[in-house]
Amino acid sequence: MILVRHGQSEFNVVYGATRQDPGIEDPKLTDAGRRQARRVGTGLKALHVTRLIVSPYRRTLETAELAREAHPVELEVEPLVRERSAFICDVGTPRGALAERWPHHAFDDLEEVWWTEREESEHALGRRGEAFRAAQATADRWRGAAVITHWGFIRALTGLAVGNGAMVRYDPTGARPAAELVPATET
Repeated sequence: MILVRHGQSEFNVVYGATRQDPGIEDPKLTDAGRRQARRVGTGLKALHVTRLIVSPYRRTLETAELAREAHPVELEVEPLVRERSAFICDVGTPRGALAERWPHHAFDDLEEVWWTEREESEHALGRRGEAFRAAQATADRWRGAAVITHWGFIRALTGLAVGNGAMVRYDPTGARPAAELVPATET
């Protein structure tokens, strides 16, 4: 399985420069983020990814949309891989608005408000990550999959803090799952 952090968002630019929450709900990608997303698509093609599992946030859906230009594969929206709710950017877009913007994706299994409205603890994030890992490991559907997700979720699964557009090779099986950053030369 490949874990992918979404491309740079408007939130990432401001927070990266100021370390202050700029108050942008469910931010969109920047121009740099769109370039990163297109590179992700090329990388996923080189890695022979056969399907995408995508967080319902706008920045991950935009990353998936642009990645699929280079590598059009099946896409599944999965709220378990959402970001840890800690900043205003983690307020999502309601299901109805997502379905209107991306009518070709299935949002039927989402609640209208699918994100956590209060801050999620690190412990709760860890439990959510473990539930996702266990489901993927037992279903054996993880081979050939890429998960377009977020910094906090990737860190919860792997312990790695990665930049926007980064890809991590991840094996969810075993007592201690293995993870390694995919070098840019491999993609």
